[in-house]
Amino acid sequence: MPLTGELFVASKRVRRDGPGFRAVAAATGAEIEPSFSIATTDDVETAAAAAEAAFPIYANLPREERAKFLEAIAEEIEALGDELVERAMQESGLPQARLTGERGRTAGQLRLFAKELRLGDYLRARIDHAIPDRAPAPKPDLRLRMVPLGPVTVFGASNFPLAFSVAGGDTAAALAAGCPVIVKGHSAHPGTSELVAGAITRAAEKTGMPQGVFSLINGAGNSVGSALVTDPRIKAVGFTGSRGGGTALMKLAQNRPVPIPVYAEMSSINPVFLLPGALTAKAEALGTGFIASLTMGAGQFCTNPGLVLALEGPDLDRFVTAASDAMCGAPSQVMLTPGIHKAYTSGVARWASAPALKLLAEGQEPSGPTSGRGALFTMTGADFIADPSHAEEVFGAASLLVRCASIEELIEVVKLLEGQLTATLHLAEDDTALAQQLLPVLERLAGRILANGWPTGVEVTDAQVHGGPFPSTSDGRSTSVGTLAIERFLRPVAYQDLPAALLPAELRDGEAGIPRRVDGKPTL
Repeated sequence: MPLTGELFVASKRVRRDGPGFRAVAAATGAEIEPSFSIATTDDVETAAAAAEAAFPIYANLPREERAKFLEAIAEEIEALGDELVERAMQESGLPQARLTGERGRTAGQLRLFAKELRLGDYLRARIDHAIPDRAPAPKPDLRLRMVPLGPVTVFGASNFPLAFSVAGGDTAAALAAGCPVIVKGHSAHPGTSELVAGAITRAAEKTGMPQGVFSLINGAGNSVGSALVTDPRIKAVGFTGSRGGGTALMKLAQNRPVPIPVYAEMSSINPVFLLPGALTAKAEALGTGFIASLTMGAGQFCTNPGLVLALEGPDLDRFVTAASDAMCGAPSQVMLTPGIHKAYTSGVARWASAPALKLLAEGQEPSGPTSGRGALFTMTGADFIADPSHAEEVFGAASLLVRCASIEELIEVVKLLEGQLTATLHLAEDDTALAQQLLPVLERLAGRILANGWPTGVEVTDAQVHGGPFPSTSDGRSTSVGTLAIERFLRPVAYQDLPAALLPAELRDGEAGIPRRVDGKPTL
């Protein structure tokens, strides 16, 4: 279907006169038609008012109706077929296989949240019956469930034009929770965003959702995003992007008359630990596997392994040789935007000019104006301890190997690290004691701990955690992937001594069809 460049304000297409903006082909920097409308403050006002009006209707729909809405969105996205993948390829420079997989992930997580709605345990339903004759004071009847916060603003991500954008994980979780969503589209992939917004709108119409349940707003600069975050009707924000962008939104949200939560995924270098036994057993395989993970997708993953830590020795030298050889053979890859490419090359240049760092290997020469060339650097643990600022994220296929003289030095390095999304242990059986020593430190450091794998790739399951202590995310108690992501957009409400007729159906006595805790005992 032809793109129009229109906004989606309360599910209605809106065209704005005046100068718009165009997408830029990631590989060439050339502008792509059509011109996309830039939202006005009136559009933000209309979208927020419609979301507020839709909220009490949408939040109180039966869970089954919301589940069918999510499934309908998945079906409409899949029905877009090759058109969606081809437009996303043009705008992002990502390959077909990657985007086809990302489309599947997007549809899959929508269906996963539909399943979560039907299961109902996210409501945390609890019933404590009254004991009127308890001495010295009667015990009241108390019942608890989780309720949606209200309208939510979601910011599309540059590096995942499908799975973390218009219909991505934040949107799916918020809609599942019962919250209308206003998406601030990312300027790097507006055509992709329009196609997905059309799919959501069609799904809303087919399933009878209120008009204000969804809007897509585009805007240049920060004005539209700031207006959405500061609008008093918005009750939470989902964001994936840079630390600067995330902390700016956090400040806006905290400075409101009524502050709101911002769930921002921002910065992580995902340390990988090569323990001695693992290096002895498979140093060469670890070297090639590491480079494959590092250079996947031009390194443009929030879980990219940007830091490697290991103990000095001949086995580490074997790893370095294998990794360096693999890096020298790694082709350059198109990066998502000219801005991301510029920031990456600047970060690599900063590392190259640092006296304590040594360049071990680079990938093949760039093949285009926005192609990123992989880079592997090294430094000693002592130099890192003297200046841990070298651990600042370089978003792309660049990583830093820290060679530690002892276990004690390695642990000192770990203690200087900021919060991370992941931490990875490569270990053999004889590394168990050292891993046990590291594990309590890593539990405080990261949201996901892996063994004998690579952090790139985030499986969407009930047990997944894609979050971690600041600055990897703004709230380390939450996750943006997996069914627990729904909890970001809910809050608990207790009902004391309410007549049965006023209680939510999930909290009335008798069979509720969901897991509940009744008088302290789990029930189904």
